[in-house]
Amino acid sequence: MERPPARERRVLPPATRARPMLPGEAAPASPPPQRPEGAALRSTTGERLSKRMTALGLASRREADEWIEAGWVSVNGQMAVLGQRVDADARIVIDPAAHKDQAKRVTILINKPVGYVSGQAEDGYEPAASLIRPDNQWAEDRSGRKWHPGHLRSLAPAGRLDIDSVGLLVLTQDGRVARQLIGDDSLVEKEYLVRVAYTPGERLPDRDLALLNEGLELDGQRLRPAKVSWQNEDQLRFVLREGKKRQIRRMCAAVGLQVLGLKRVRIGSVVLGKLPPGQWRYLCDDEYFA
Repeated sequence: MERPPARERRVLPPATRARPMLPGEAAPASPPPQRPEGAALRSTTGERLSKRMTALGLASRREADEWIEAGWVSVNGQMAVLGQRVDADARIVIDPAAHKDQAKRVTILINKPVGYVSGQAEDGYEPAASLIRPDNQWAEDRSGRKWHPGHLRSLAPAGRLDIDSVGLLVLTQDGRVARQLIGDDSLVEKEYLVRVAYTPGERLPDRDLALLNEGLELDGQRLRPAKVSWQNEDQLRFVLREGKKRQIRRMCAAVGLQVLGLKRVRIGSVVLGKLPPGQWRYLCDDEYFA
């Protein structure tokens, strides 16, 4: 009688469930995260991608980093990574989702009163952003936008006014607007009405008015040409293409003028208009600074 064939024995793989951790025992190191396939390789040459995007006017540095992190930027057909460097001829493509996100960002105009600071609260003074409340929105705001708490997030001044100055103050979430108004290469005009007193008495000599227009230096640097003219016997109109700290007050002091009041009435093509002191409105879709 034949014996039945022997059964094949199978060796089972070891259990995959980890054994319980012992008290005080360190957890095993996790494997390093895998880089997404097709992502662009980092380079040690060239310019940082975020800086290059800003130079091209695509986004602010902050926006560029956010878009890169979100996977909305590709370089030469490959997904970009934070910290990546690119050559000047690199082909940078932005996903439409980034532009949609950018379009949601708001720019707000305030008629800043005396006693408010342009940025963060300091020395007991409230920031101008504290005026941005739904009950304080100008009734004649024609933007069609409704106030939302998210509009206060990442809102930053694009050109400051000191505590004693009033008028048009721009706060924006849009890095393109900020760069356009306060970037190193910005040439957008800012117009001010300045009430003054001539400390030596009588009237400012014509030669000193000429100095205000094109001959002054501040902090060892020659100022860009300005447009300064009399509006009436005690008020000057200043049009500047730069914005150094307390620039107008220091320019006036240099020729013996005391500033009694300073009001910004225009930035580029956007005017303060009839916006009441202490109230605010949104920048409309058909308004552009330049």
